[in-house]
Amino acid sequence: MDRTTRPLVIVAAFAGSLAVGLLLLFWTMGGLRSMSTPAAIGGPFQLTDQVGQTVTDKSLKGKPTLIFFGFTHCPDVCPTSLFEISEVLRAMGTDADKVNAYFVSVDPERDTAAAMKDYLSSFDPHLKGLTGDPDAIAKVLSAYRVYAKKVPLKDGDYTMDHTALIYLMDRDGKFVSPFNLKRSPEEAAADLKRYL
Repeated sequence: MDRTTRPLVIVAAFAGSLAVGLLLLFWTMGGLRSMSTPAAIGGPFQLTDQVGQTVTDKSLKGKPTLIFFGFTHCPDVCPTSLFEISEVLRAMGTDADKVNAYFVSVDPERDTAAAMKDYLSSFDPHLKGLTGDPDAIAKVLSAYRVYAKKVPLKDGDYTMDHTALIYLMDRDGKFVSPFNLKRSPEEAAADLKRYL
């Protein structure tokens, strides 16, 4: 073995053993098992919609579901996403009745059912706003792997940092993928119709 290839062989051997070691560590900690399970996103929850009706994970069954996590005091991302979801539902026509669309609060302190009802009056009527007590919200955030954190503001108020994905769940309530809204409402509606 000459002097130029020997260091490469040593580096390659080290990199290979490091990769195997990290894979084993990840596997023993349960990381690989949870990644390969479709149930890694989603799970049991019980919340209340804007008219006081109970909504659970069983409510997802039988229809494809779009779920967006946000809050009513959100300055930009939430109203934009809810408007885009509304446009997709409008583009679906009567097929919008065959889809669940949920806006789940990450701010149960301010987002009462009444606040959700008032806020959602500006969007498509198919959209349901879900809220609950802090424990119920924490449970659904954990089940859907949603990041949400209260951020204090200088005036004593606060805002929320949060995951801004739209989750697409299939008719069995299982996670499919993030739903892409960065296309025309008609294209997104055609994609969603494939899951009816």
